[in-house]
Amino acid sequence: MPEVICQKIEKTGCITLNRPKALNALTYGMISKIEETLELWRNDNSVSLIILDAKGDRAFCSGGDIADLYSEGTKGNFSFGQEFWRDEYRLNAKIYEYTKPIVSFLHGFTMGGGVGIGCHASHRIVGESSQIAMPECGIGLMPDVGGSLILSKAADGLGIYLGTTCARMDAADSIYAGFADTFVSEKSWNNLKEQLISTGNWKIISDFKVKPLESNLRKNSIKIKKFFSRKNHIEIIKELKKSNSKFAEDSLSKMRKVSPLSLACTVKLINKLGKTNSIRKALNLEYRFTFRASEFGDFLEGIRAQIIEKDRKPVWKHESSEKVSIDDVGFMLASLNDKELNIEEML
Repeated sequence: MPEVICQKIEKTGCITLNRPKALNALTYGMISKIEETLELWRNDNSVSLIILDAKGDRAFCSGGDIADLYSEGTKGNFSFGQEFWRDEYRLNAKIYEYTKPIVSFLHGFTMGGGVGIGCHASHRIVGESSQIAMPECGIGLMPDVGGSLILSKAADGLGIYLGTTCARMDAADSIYAGFADTFVSEKSWNNLKEQLISTGNWKIISDFKVKPLESNLRKNSIKIKKFFSRKNHIEIIKELKKSNSKFAEDSLSKMRKVSPLSLACTVKLINKLGKTNSIRKALNLEYRFTFRASEFGDFLEGIRAQIIEKDRKPVWKHESSEKVSIDDVGFMLASLNDKELNIEEML
């Protein structure tokens, strides 16, 4: 069976991820196939909208399939990952800027690379099982695939909180944070898809909309703003340590598990983006980090500890986030000069 099923049905183009046993993790081939299909349907007048969904019960897409990135990186072949991310980021930009409606159905886990394809769609559906996160700092990367753009537009401090703690969001949290738009009970998804396919009209989504429960992130918005609306990682950690609240303790506990370098660069990146609406700016900045991540960052060690050997005991390049200097951050996010990601040339 193909890893991605692409078919035109009546007025709709349907793209279905088909690696359920691998939680629909994205391979290079899947990325290429999705991009090729979107290009094919871009000027096809028989396609009114796109449905993006996935097979299986557990995940829309758990992220990128990073086994090959680790294998090549440990051999010193850093260009493999650099090319993978270039092509993946180009797809992320195309989805964000696509001129036809794209309706994504984000059941189960939607993380990392899954956010890059599912959460840049124009109409993002979540349900009871939805769990969305940007957990990249835990493997020595930082929020990428355009996820930094969504984080930067979230409520005060929220984007930095989500990026540095790798916190998971349920449906209500996802809508509040800007990763999704509409809650539809999953028992109604097949009916909604059938009507989208037959009509080609995204406006019928409103007929299925249900109000989700209150977001826990919203409930904690004052605390999040207090601690995470800071200009750098040092100030955030300092304020959290001064507090003896359970929220501060829980936040610090989660942050101590991630790469200190990734954490510091995440804070810098999100603050640097501000409230921009430019997916291209976000991807350009993200690529500076991912380009260097295997050779100079904690990416390979993070994958070893979390995915390959699974000892959950990564030895990061820095003992703690307080040990990460402004110069360290500056290096990881500095211009790549002639190696810069140029989305304009790639599209």
